[in-house]
Amino acid sequence: MALKVQPIADRVLVEPSAAEEKTAGGLYIPDTAKEKPQRGTIVAVGAGKKDEPMTVKAGDTVLYGKYAGTEVSIEGKDYLIMRESDLFAII
Repeated sequence: MALKVQPIADRVLVEPSAAEEKTAGGLYIPDTAKEKPQRGTIVAVGAGKKDEPMTVKAGDTVLYGKYAGTEVSIEGKDYLIMRESDLFAII
């Protein structure tokens, strides 16, 4: 099932990864102490600007800033929509 969302210009739609449930030592993290994920998978990509083609594509796993993007809910799932310049790296 593909989303019927097409970002405009240099924007991307990112599905954030799930927050960490346990520490490396095996302790469970309560919901109030979980940090926002800074990693996600690109779901949809805009066409880019006139002289700046997009360098990412759907399916890429990316790193982004803690407060980057705008949270949106589409078909019951939470996503972030942000500019490509808000992305730090493709991993």
